[in-house]
Amino acid sequence: MQIADLYIGALGVFVPPVVSVEWAVERGLYPAEEAEAHELGGVAIAGDVPPPEMALRAAQQAVKRWGGSPTEFDLLLYASTWHQGPDGWPPQAYLQRHLVGGDMLALEIRQGCNGVFSALELAVGYLQADPNRTSALIVAADNYGTPLIDRWRMGPGFIGGDAASALVLTKRPGFARLCSVASKGLPEIESLHRGDEPLFPPSITRGRATDFSARIGQQFATRSPASVAMAEIQDHMTDVAERALAGAGIGMADVARVSFMNYSREVVEQRCMAAWGLPLSRSTWEFGREIGHCGASDHLLSMEHLVRTGELAPGDHVLQLATAPGLVVSSAVLQVLESPDWDE
Repeated sequence: MQIADLYIGALGVFVPPVVSVEWAVERGLYPAEEAEAHELGGVAIAGDVPPPEMALRAAQQAVKRWGGSPTEFDLLLYASTWHQGPDGWPPQAYLQRHLVGGDMLALEIRQGCNGVFSALELAVGYLQADPNRTSALIVAADNYGTPLIDRWRMGPGFIGGDAASALVLTKRPGFARLCSVASKGLPEIESLHRGDEPLFPPSITRGRATDFSARIGQQFATRSPASVAMAEIQDHMTDVAERALAGAGIGMADVARVSFMNYSREVVEQRCMAAWGLPLSRSTWEFGREIGHCGASDHLLSMEHLVRTGELAPGDHVLQLATAPGLVVSSAVLQVLESPDWDE
């Protein structure tokens, strides 16, 4: 999707204190052999801070950096991958009450790690459909420090980190431009993250822990159609990334940095960087390896870090690429227009 005249007004983040992988290995939380193989450094842990409160703090920072009023938003989209509070309660209502008010469309996006990409696609269409609509607030938040999930063994090649992020998408001038967004569904791989678990009653209601490693392992052990189809996942990821680049009117040679999910070194290298012959230094792996895979927030956290630390200059393009259960592959291209002065 080629996008015209939509900008990133600001980014906000909430990243709690980080504990090291060595700390986890010493306590038997994380296998030493995985620490050696994956080369991950640490993970952000929020303790008992609720995800909606984390989202609120990230959103407050984004709004402050933006300089506009929180009541100006026409749309609020809240992306999450794990439970946010009491079942049956919508977490976006917390931000409506404490920040943006209630006179807008507010929705929760449950598209796994690609939730922000889905939110961007929806927000683009919503803002462009009405000339009177000017701005949208997109947030993401997760805290995996709960029963029935083990952050250290959630899935192959990553550790679950806690964090929140926020993005202001606006028709007004911003520090960056949203150039394009692309996505692709691969329903033939749907069962990969489901495994052989029954659809009903939902496993979480039966007190069964969520273990993506076990589910994925079962699919590969039985050579399910989903596991066989995974052999072509690299081709699908390349296709979506090239569609995003084409929508932005650039090639890979014009990309300053590539943002992938906060996974292990071998996953980032093999699934992402090697496809274009790019060195790991052009990725966001060094930053992501220290905070863990933070659900749908990975790319916004990385973008905020690159901008705030001066690793991106005006004119630079960033390619973002991710996958999520379903299976869905998503990509986006952003261009930095100016270096913002973010003191906080």
